[in-house]
Amino acid sequence: MLFNPLTILCTCLAILATSAPLSRRMVTPGAVIASNFADPAFITVNNLHYAFSTNHQGMNVPMASSVDMIGWTLLGEAMPKVGAWSTGKAVWAPHVVQLPSQNNQPGTFVMYYTALSKANPTFHCVGAATSASISGPYIARDEVFACSAGGGSIDPSGFHDDGDGRQYVVYKTDGNNIGHGGNCNNGVAPIVPTPIMLQEVNPANGYELIGGPTQILDRGPADGPLIEAPSLIRVPNTEAPGTFVYILFFSSNCFTGGLYDTSYATSINGITNGGQDYEKSSTPLLVTGSNNGRLYSPGGMTVGPEGVNAVFHADLGTTHTVRQMWYGVLDIKGRTVSIL
Repeated sequence: MLFNPLTILCTCLAILATSAPLSRRMVTPGAVIASNFADPAFITVNNLHYAFSTNHQGMNVPMASSVDMIGWTLLGEAMPKVGAWSTGKAVWAPHVVQLPSQNNQPGTFVMYYTALSKANPTFHCVGAATSASISGPYIARDEVFACSAGGGSIDPSGFHDDGDGRQYVVYKTDGNNIGHGGNCNNGVAPIVPTPIMLQEVNPANGYELIGGPTQILDRGPADGPLIEAPSLIRVPNTEAPGTFVYILFFSSNCFTGGLYDTSYATSINGITNGGQDYEKSSTPLLVTGSNNGRLYSPGGMTVGPEGVNAVFHADLGTTHTVRQMWYGVLDIKGRTVSIL
């Protein structure tokens, strides 16, 4: 079964017809990709936007493009083959970054993705793939990038720190994979940690590790069985001119139910927050019922480096069988983020 670009285009035109002009703090009144496009990530290159999603319809990494973040055209497969370390199944949550330019040449595009491990098929791990072109094809590296003994590693997201030029990847240690049952396999004590880890990489290639990973956040009682789907940005701190704030967006609770949400945590003490976990917001950014009741189980948010554009998925109806891509515009004041 193939995507029907005309159907998607018509759906998006209908959304445009009912939308008010874009402004700060908004979410579109309908999904911008109406078909299944879970765990979406996007990157902007030469004023065009490209989005990537979890595997669907026989493709490892479906890809789409847009000129305005609202009308999207589905393009097909971005990464035809996974790395030799993987079974090739369950390719989840890709994220693409462009590395800094080298020798006056445009930087390479690196895709980080999740897939099942061949060495331990009960674990999902993180791999990397590269391309000279944003549209691919992305060539997967044979070596695994990250695979925590604490349950595996999932949901990678690349980040370039403009402050010092360092390159990083954030990802989740998939502790609930080795949990003891219950909600998302981690609702029965003892609860297994599901921390978000920060890994520095060589900015010349995006996959060579520099040192080991550092924890920057973990679940708490309000998060249910887990936190996941990290997306990290650095923006000016409007409450303290001349300084910057790191904002880590993440989802909590179980994606199979209505408690799944999108939240964020912040650091004003550097990218590692002085060795402490980031400070969580007191309230989530998006929950079931947000956007005038239009959203159910909103999560998997990716935020652009400027802290303005954001994409995320929400369920079609009340089941996770189809997770559609939505678009929002953020407003950030100091350490507070708004979208509605």
